[in-house]
Amino acid sequence: MDEFTAIARTKPLVVVLTLGWKGLKMAGRSSFRSNRDFHFMQNTAHLLRTRRFLPLFLTQLLGAFNDNLFKFSMVILVTYGIYDSESEDFVFNAVASGLFILPFFLFSSLAGQLADNYDKARITRLVKTLEIFIAAIGGIGLWLHNIPVMLTALFLLGLQSTFFGPIKYAVLPQHLEADEVLAGTGLVEAGTYIAILAGTILGGIIIDRNGNGVEIAVVTVFLVALVGRVSAQFMPPAPAQKEVEKIDFNFVRSSIRLISATLHVRRLYLAIIAISFFWTIGSVLIIQFPPLVENVLTAAPQVASLFLGVFSVGIAIGSILVNSLLKSQVSARFAPASVVIMGIFVLILYFIARSWEGLPDGDLYTLQTFIVHDGAWALLGTLGGVAIFGGMFVVPLYAFLTTTVDISQTARTIAANNVVNSGCMVLGALVALGLSMLGVSTTEQLLLVAAMCLVSAWLGLQLHRACD
Repeated sequence: MDEFTAIARTKPLVVVLTLGWKGLKMAGRSSFRSNRDFHFMQNTAHLLRTRRFLPLFLTQLLGAFNDNLFKFSMVILVTYGIYDSESEDFVFNAVASGLFILPFFLFSSLAGQLADNYDKARITRLVKTLEIFIAAIGGIGLWLHNIPVMLTALFLLGLQSTFFGPIKYAVLPQHLEADEVLAGTGLVEAGTYIAILAGTILGGIIIDRNGNGVEIAVVTVFLVALVGRVSAQFMPPAPAQKEVEKIDFNFVRSSIRLISATLHVRRLYLAIIAISFFWTIGSVLIIQFPPLVENVLTAAPQVASLFLGVFSVGIAIGSILVNSLLKSQVSARFAPASVVIMGIFVLILYFIARSWEGLPDGDLYTLQTFIVHDGAWALLGTLGGVAIFGGMFVVPLYAFLTTTVDISQTARTIAANNVVNSGCMVLGALVALGLSMLGVSTTEQLLLVAAMCLVSAWLGLQLHRACD
């Protein structure tokens, strides 16, 4: 266990940190000399000591950790312990991804209305109380190896994330000063990806290929939900910034109104479409990881956990790198080149996977034997490249969503983005599922991802021309 922890938490980071260090060093020569960037760093450190930010940060971090711990524990249990074929694994991963995303599509409009019209801290506490009960349902599903119960819990986790999603961004302009919002947003993003990494790695550690370790996963998910509820209790009030409006509970009508009210602004329209298309690519990639690792690379669950961990860290590094290159400016000028390079790395990933020689007779590479494989570090480095340049593409686009609209409309703008994002991600999951049913292999679908990167590059170029 100690050997695995050391490898999983250090060597993958060497790959992605090496890729990002040169850019950070070059950017640092100019940017860190300025008073503006020094003030940015001071704000970042200071926020972690304040009640107006720390409880929100911890609540978001713990929620993201728990979502990914449960999701990946479930995926490992089903992929290795229940199903025994690539097609079944792929269908399950596609269905699971679609179910988690579906609530964002259906209920984001309602979530945005509630967040803009009522106290965001009170809504957060209610949502985190519900997460405790959802964790209990998910634990029962894991314990009984009951797929319908696990999928029900996953849908409910997606539902509670839907209602917390607009809050975590909309509350920042209320609690922070104008020159602290960028630092706060960056910390929330970084914390989210750290939590994704930690939850993913732990999920791969706890449950092995025989389904052992479920009891630990059940207890951990429940305890983390309890701690998340405690952290939410310390959030200061965040009341509505205007008079309360009538809530439209018809999610179809309210979603249409929300999207039409947001997308008429060209820069918002381009940013939302570009973000949505990127996460469509991301959803297809993440669906592919577990079956790719088990059936193409013939590797153990810990390697699938390592893949998702490297992907999460890569996006976080890309976020930091592009912020340094842009010197905290809101700009899409690096977006087209970033996603083109991301597509090139996806192509390299395709050729590596295509040439990979798996083990015969159902044997699997352990983490240790995978790490010493001749192609392992090239594979991890390529995956890190995909994630780093993906992070460089998508993170600046979120800034357009929070800097273009009035503070009283921020939650609904984020909600509109979530509706379109989730719809595109569900569509991506359905396309991947359909291709799998038509006999298109997991490896061949990487070519689709590479082609989609070209469309994202075109969208990023249009946004750059419209805004910069």
